[in-house]
Amino acid sequence: MALVAFRGPRRILNLCKLGDGRKHLSTALVQYTASAVSDRGRKRPSNEDAFGYSIEHGVFVVCDGMGGAAAGEIASSLAVDEMMRLLVGDGLAAPTPEEAEKAVYAANQAIYARSQRNPKLAGMGTTLVSLITGDRKVWILNVGDSRGYRMRQGTLEQVTQDHSLVEEQVRMGRMKRAEALRSPLRNVITRALGTQSQVTADIFAMDAEPGDLYLLCSDGLTRELSDELIESLLRLELPLDELCTRLLGAANKAGGHDNITCLLVRAG
Repeated sequence: MALVAFRGPRRILNLCKLGDGRKHLSTALVQYTASAVSDRGRKRPSNEDAFGYSIEHGVFVVCDGMGGAAAGEIASSLAVDEMMRLLVGDGLAAPTPEEAEKAVYAANQAIYARSQRNPKLAGMGTTLVSLITGDRKVWILNVGDSRGYRMRQGTLEQVTQDHSLVEEQVRMGRMKRAEALRSPLRNVITRALGTQSQVTADIFAMDAEPGDLYLLCSDGLTRELSDELIESLLRLELPLDELCTRLLGAANKAGGHDNITCLLVRAG
């Protein structure tokens, strides 16, 4: 079973080395391949991002933790572990979006309860973006400003909406996009797992087509690279693990001010 949950220093995955050697799983109509990479970047002393996925079960998760000391790393790890525990069972049936939503709620409860028990972890939280794949349907869930994208026929589209102060100001017409990019408040998020006893995830449903490419990433990637540059890199005819490496390298070259995680899933 190709079940992966990693955090910490940079790790690049080649799924043909995992499980029984298969690099993809056939569903009734669509096959999926995946690869991911995570790196602390060039400025941060540690990596508070975490990710996990199971191709067999159609579950893919990226989290970006926040909090003092090691609290961010704990929050993101708890979220990924809880999502994978609840959504990856013994069978190969993909979870429903309702089950995924319940898993997000449970992950929020796990983080919040942990922070309540330990004063040193008070206020810790994490963003989350998750992709759930079905036969010809996919769902993306998000809380916070980690993003989910879909690339179809060479065009990249941001599916999720950032739960951040500046993005909400942009959506309401109170701030221009260029102003948001320069704002000192651009790091303020308005929704996260673990900071409150309740949380609501946005859910986006889409039809899947062969050739679609999905990107889940922390803001360490999107703060450094424009959507246009990400799109140009994803157009390269390269294996997914090499595309992940290119994205990571470009983000670090652009400054690498934050932890960087990207997870690519291709429908074939």
